[in-house]
Amino acid sequence: MDVTPLVREGQQIVQSYAGGQFQISGQFFDAPIIVTPEETNPWDIKNDFSSLSEKDFDTLLNYTAEYDVFLLGCGSDMAFLPKDLKNTLRSKGLSFDVMDTGAACRTYNVLMAEGRRVVAAMFPA
Repeated sequence: MDVTPLVREGQQIVQSYAGGQFQISGQFFDAPIIVTPEETNPWDIKNDFSSLSEKDFDTLLNYTAEYDVFLLGCGSDMAFLPKDLKNTLRSKGLSFDVMDTGAACRTYNVLMAEGRRVVAAMFPA
């Protein structure tokens, strides 16, 4: 399904992801990123999903007032946040749909094209 015609000019769309790299609206990224319909920014953390800590989500807490859906792309293999970390983040108003990065990219594109207020924090696949 080609969602490109549904994307308003200037919105961030995931064009490709593979080989440890993302292409977002013509720009290439080879490290963890945070994508919203308005912008794509590096996510200043280690490129290791298993080492995530509460501190790594400080930047994402700034998005809770503006966005409704939070996706977490964990890389090429499915993984889950530790229960304690998940509960701590939830208590701060941050709840993720965790999925492999490919699924996160596709889900982000569809939700963004539908006009949803979505954020995707993703590790390269």
